[in-house]
Amino acid sequence: MQEFSLLYPGREVPEYNILPEETVHDLAVDYFCGVLSQMEPERKMIKGIMTRISGDREVVQYRLDVFEDVLTMPELREKLRKLLDRVDFLKTYGSFGKESDASGVWELVHRLGEMDEYIQCIQEIYFCLKEADIHSEGFKILKEYAGRIYEDSGFEELKKDIDALKLETSKVKSITLGVNLNDRYEPSEVGIVSINSKAFVKSGIVANFCDFLNRRDEIQEGNQWKNQYTIRTTGRDSKEGKMEGSGVSALTGVPGLIAGGAVHQGMADISNDEQSKEATHILDRAVTSMLTRITKKLKHILSRHVAVSTSTISALLPELLYYIYWAEYVEKLQGKGFSMTKPKLLETDKREMRGKGIYNLKLAQSMIEKKEDSAGIVGNDLDFDAEHRLYILTGANRGGKTTITQAVGIAFLLAQGGIYVPGEAFSFSPADNIFTHYPADENKTMDLGRLGEESKRFREIFMEATSQSLLLLNESFSTTSFEEGFFIARDVVRVLLKLGVRTIYNTHMHKLAREVEALNKESSENKGASLIVETKDGERSYRVRVAPPEGLSYARDIAEKYGVTYEMLKKSKEDEGVKI
Repeated sequence: MQEFSLLYPGREVPEYNILPEETVHDLAVDYFCGVLSQMEPERKMIKGIMTRISGDREVVQYRLDVFEDVLTMPELREKLRKLLDRVDFLKTYGSFGKESDASGVWELVHRLGEMDEYIQCIQEIYFCLKEADIHSEGFKILKEYAGRIYEDSGFEELKKDIDALKLETSKVKSITLGVNLNDRYEPSEVGIVSINSKAFVKSGIVANFCDFLNRRDEIQEGNQWKNQYTIRTTGRDSKEGKMEGSGVSALTGVPGLIAGGAVHQGMADISNDEQSKEATHILDRAVTSMLTRITKKLKHILSRHVAVSTSTISALLPELLYYIYWAEYVEKLQGKGFSMTKPKLLETDKREMRGKGIYNLKLAQSMIEKKEDSAGIVGNDLDFDAEHRLYILTGANRGGKTTITQAVGIAFLLAQGGIYVPGEAFSFSPADNIFTHYPADENKTMDLGRLGEESKRFREIFMEATSQSLLLLNESFSTTSFEEGFFIARDVVRVLLKLGVRTIYNTHMHKLAREVEALNKESSENKGASLIVETKDGERSYRVRVAPPEGLSYARDIAEKYGVTYEMLKKSKEDEGVKI
């Protein structure tokens, strides 16, 4: 059967880019993975999907449609969840779909159980999707795939074979072993006496031994014993290493039988013994030699159906978990009053975005944890187009500049992963990757200094970015003097306009924003714009709009940021009782 994915249309995985490590951190990817799941393997799986960025419109639309089916059909989602809980074995890619030299009856029976679980999996997928009103191409392909397997005559025959074999192998309940003793009454040899359809309780020793030798391939009905011999279940003496009541050393890890009218034999419990594996191997070889008919039949059935591959179904499980966890989270957000919208795709070459009421999802989650009302969230309208390819974002300190910058990055990340976006409406041209450039960490600037490290890192980003990328700069080049930072920042804006990459440059450099019109004259196709965080009567509104800088100086913002304005310093001392 043709393999497929719920993340990518078609047979081949399209090209994708890996989200840079800095972007993963700056857009709080690990934080959201932790919100979705408490299990580390699942968090890694979700992160792996989110950090593979495809700019292909077909891929993004495919994901959006699959996610919509999962989100809008809770009953389908619940059935899929139960299905995932049922077939945990497929998460580790069950062994029967691979090459194997399985010969022992125990291994063959184990593989038989795996194949039975696979059958149940296909049946549940088939009926689950058959009854659902699905619309996405991805689920329609999965429905067709499961239907072809389920309705195939060979699959029906496989079900019958598995049921018959399970019934036959389930008859094996106990094995009678014979132990030969040496001259010192020590166990020297062990061999199978009979294969039984009942578990031992208590009785005499084996009867019909000669009959068994004539019918080696058959499972003996019952476990008849002669009355002059007895057997009783008991534990082992942990201090002396002897079987209770035997008077002689036990054969370690292997149930033994010692003949003798006056000597009673116990049975060793190896269910939790470290040597049970060795005992199982011994029994495996012995039982396989005796159960030749069942073993041959198992091999025959498995060889006939070994072409049935689980790789396709097992590969879908992480993808289904990804969609289910995000759907449950989006449903939770909507239930709390937060707007979530299905993104619409624009032509890739246009490099546009039209967002209405978009907000920062991390902020929303923080409000949920603090039990704050969703009415407190502030949504913003923001567009990218030829006239607004690059924004220089300025405003008062703690006015929400970083929050809206991060919000745009998260919106792109979710949309390209097929997930609904925080906001009232969101249309966009997919980005081939998302880059972030935040202030340098002091621990990473020992060799080059902050300015040198930031400059080096920006060059690396610029060389990797294309006109279809998204670039988010947060206070870049502001860790040095104003004159040095402004000189670099101005050249950076000039070259970004030439490249045409969608950019938000969040900065305190109001002078840079004032020069945007002059910089536009150097670029014919892509224009920049000044974007401000509004203040009303001195209060921060957390809303942005395209407008010239409001006139607050860079120095004033820095002074407020570190609490060194005249008013703030004076008040700090007075709060401590010092009058100045």
